[in-house]
Amino acid sequence: MTKHIYIAYTGGTIGMKPSNKGYIPAAGYLTETLGKLPEFHRAEMPEFTIHEYVPLLDSSDMEPADWQQIADDIQANYEAYDGFIILHGTDTMAYTASALSFMLEGLQKPVIVTGSQIPLAQLRSDGQANLLNALYVAANYPIPEVTLFFNNKLLRGNRSRKVDADGFDAFDSPNAEPLLIAGIHIETDYPVDEKLKCLSVSESKLKVARIKRQPVGLVSLYPGFSHDILSNVIRQPVKAVILMTYGVGNAPQQTALLNTLKSATSKEILVVNCTQCLRGSVDMSGYANGVSLNETGVVSGKDITPEAALAKLHYLLSRSDLSYHERARLMSQDLRGELTGS
Repeated sequence: MTKHIYIAYTGGTIGMKPSNKGYIPAAGYLTETLGKLPEFHRAEMPEFTIHEYVPLLDSSDMEPADWQQIADDIQANYEAYDGFIILHGTDTMAYTASALSFMLEGLQKPVIVTGSQIPLAQLRSDGQANLLNALYVAANYPIPEVTLFFNNKLLRGNRSRKVDADGFDAFDSPNAEPLLIAGIHIETDYPVDEKLKCLSVSESKLKVARIKRQPVGLVSLYPGFSHDILSNVIRQPVKAVILMTYGVGNAPQQTALLNTLKSATSKEILVVNCTQCLRGSVDMSGYANGVSLNETGVVSGKDITPEAALAKLHYLLSRSDLSYHERARLMSQDLRGELTGS
């Protein structure tokens, strides 16, 4: 039976057209371009329906309300389609993929976020291969997660990061192996249940969590960092702070800095310790500087990405049924494969 995939074009480079002011989004241009590319209409390919958002957004303009729009769109069309492709600009693609992974509860169908570095209609565009493969994978390798496909790799969405502004290999998941590699042969160790491959569009149930914009600060340490910067952040009406620390989660043993962190956690401002390193995990038990940080009540983010940490905080802070201590516990607990370990 031919699968039917829903494509939501939110905006981004893949569907842009050239103008005298540079590339710009244009309504209908992506749909028109795809109609002229015969490889998307071969017998081996799934059927697809394109929905272009109004207005189309540059991904740097994306906000939590836009995450909600995408999640609600998936829910509204969930029963009618076998999988979903979200076409998105690359700048904040990892944030959206992370957010959707927390918002889509009980997901049993593939949701693949993709895009391109060069518009689909332009010579040498990577968009053709990214979208073609995403469609084929969604139909034939229906991994029931929010994933991100780029440059022949299918990554877990909440493990992905944009690592190259100029190259085609723009995304990676530094602390998790790709879920699928689309080389000459498609390779995956993902244990897709056979019944999922044949899942009727009406058999699965999906619940969409509501997310609202939350006041979250992000502070990166550096040599000579002044605690006054952090003090000014927590004086604002923030509910959480992502603290980007050194190595395995270390910070200076400055009394003023540690006291500021204690003040924040005592006010039930959730402070999450994330490493500045691209790879590796926070471990606040290895060094004295990490132990001191742990004693302030800071929560370990383990090997979560900053993008996933931000999305997860929005998800948890938007849940009115959770207390501060429950949110703190859940930040260090794996909910959707976003971190290693429980």
